Amino acid sequence: MNQSETTLKTYDEALDFLNNLIDYERKPLDKESAKALILERPQKLAERVGSPQNAYPAVHIAGTKGKGSVAAMTAFCLRAAGLRVGLYTSPHLRDVRERVSVLTPDDADGRISEADFLSGINEIKTAVSLDSRQAVSPISSVTWYEVMTVLGLKYFAQQQVDIAVVETGLGGRFDATRLVNPLVCAITSLSLDHTDVLGDTLSEIAFEKAGIMKPNVPVVVAPQKAEAISRLLDVAAETGSPLTAVSAAWRYHGERKDGGQALIIDQSPAPSFIPSQTSYPMALAGDHQLQNAVVALAALNVVRSQFPNLDETAVRRGLAEVVWNGRLQTIHSSENSPTLLVDCAHNPDSIARLVEALSKHYVYDRLIFIFGAPSDKKIADMLATLVPFADLIITAAAAHPRASDPEKLAQIVQEQNGAVVAAASSADALTLAWENATSQDLICATGSIIFVGDLLNRWDSLKSHLL
Repeated sequence: MNQSETTLKTYDEALDFLNNLIDYERKPLDKESAKALILERPQKLAERVGSPQNAYPAVHIAGTKGKGSVAAMTAFCLRAAGLRVGLYTSPHLRDVRERVSVLTPDDADGRISEADFLSGINEIKTAVSLDSRQAVSPISSVTWYEVMTVLGLKYFAQQQVDIAVVETGLGGRFDATRLVNPLVCAITSLSLDHTDVLGDTLSEIAFEKAGIMKPNVPVVVAPQKAEAISRLLDVAAETGSPLTAVSAAWRYHGERKDGGQALIIDQSPAPSFIPSQTSYPMALAGDHQLQNAVVALAALNVVRSQFPNLDETAVRRGLAEVVWNGRLQTIHSSENSPTLLVDCAHNPDSIARLVEALSKHYVYDRLIFIFGAPSDKKIADMLATLVPFADLIITAAAAHPRASDPEKLAQIVQEQNGAVVAAASSADALTLAWENATSQDLICATGSIIFVGDLLNRWDSLKSHLL
């Protein structure tokens, strides 16, 4: 078969090719199947397309909670310094192309175009096809995530980025993003998640996340529980990675200003860059984003020697302008209808942060949650946090193979003595919530990125008859 016959012609064909690969975001991993996650395969694939990760430096970010927010804030601050910034994140909220963006001073979205996506997939498809003809093919079983990662790294090289900000997918030790060459690594807040794969203790999870550390590459670590920081310190010492603990080097607090939030730096280890007693307006809501912002500042402090225009002015602008959808994001607010907010909280700790934010910073008469989550999450624990605060919980399922059955979710809420109704889909749940709410009520959709993304994809069509 000649090359012209095998070349994909459209963006939809490229998606079909990608979706026919092994996708562990749709098929749950366990410790046995996780053995298939090896670095050799994405490394060989990257070599076949020119090892693009070697064309630029990176900021590499792992963690359980907040790693996407830290990545976005870091990227927007670098963009505000006049740089071309690659941003690779996962999972996506509404569109797979969200994962691969090049932010520039003139473009705050910068997601890869359908044409460039198609071109990149074709190049990777050719590499996989040629390799599969060998007697031993290290990349014939390449996964969905590995292809997306190499696609992103290749696109960044083609776009001649100055630096890439790269978020890990699952874990760190065997994540395909370990291909990058970081100037600094960052590890955000750790908690129990993906325990079937990463381990069921904080120490085990910390070990997996610490897999992104590299010799002589500084690592910035968010405040952690004792068990986690102990393991991170051990791995840093073994690897030879100079470690900065944010909790020791920085002091900060938040203030409510002009209806929003500001980060106040009380103590800075880099006063010429981030002076103490300075205030930074924050685009992202929630007290937890204060910690995420300081992790981003600590990482930026490491790389600023490479980029003379990365100064306090750039940081101030970046934190004020960053866009990171699905995180305490108000979708609709008016005097005549309920307020609709979405948050991608996906484990018990992030649900607790959501509830804290809603309790402290939002005003409403009744609180209605729309909840959907993958079946492999700690659902009972998540709901146990929501139930005491909820006037009503409406359970639903995203159009996704890992989605929990809404009826089973409703049964858990009932067992916890919560008021609950089950709906078939996120669209049905939102319609039901709207019918049960007044203009003084708050509707919050949460449970996972998958579920929130599914609801957001339906909102445009729904709002025409809800509003």
